Amino acid sequence: MELKNSNTLQNLAKAFAGECQANARYVFISEIAKGQGLQEVGCALDAIAKNELFHAKTFYNAIASCGEIPNIEINGGYPFKETTDLLSDLKNAADNEYNESTSIYPGFADEADKEGFADIANRFRLAAKVEDCHMKLLCDIRNQLTDGSLYKRPSPVKWKCENCGHETTANEAPEICPLCGSKQGYVKLILSDS
Repeated sequence: MELKNSNTLQNLAKAFAGECQANARYVFISEIAKGQGLQEVGCALDAIAKNELFHAKTFYNAIASCGEIPNIEINGGYPFKETTDLLSDLKNAADNEYNESTSIYPGFADEADKEGFADIANRFRLAAKVEDCHMKLLCDIRNQLTDGSLYKRPSPVKWKCENCGHETTANEAPEICPLCGSKQGYVKLILSDS
């Protein structure tokens, strides 16, 4: 089968559109976090946004391998659940990542395998693994924001200012860096290994 006439091409186009939208959503959510003084949370979201952009490029390049295609009609659902409330947006984003990692991309991969596009199937599966890591990271950040442990721990840990590199070991991150005066939101996040 030729990619140009396959369901896999449609799935690549859906994935491309979805990843472009995800990139934009993470940029928007990052702005919310940074606006709340949570610079490093915003940076974590910026990193996810960058990942999504590279996923979009991967899917775009697979489409482009067909040569010029004047138009691809896409029929797909894309979530619009953001609220400008950071905790809700983190939850919604984690839900989106869960759906991509457990249902959408595995389904696209299975279809690509059936149509004889093993390399594309592999890319969908690899992207699903990354989306699972994103989901875990988003849940971890949300949980820490919710339970107050983002900058507070039951036992001393090393906190590092991402601006100047100052390190201190304590139960809580300093509210203000004693070296450069940066606010607590610039302290490197301590996240689970996702």
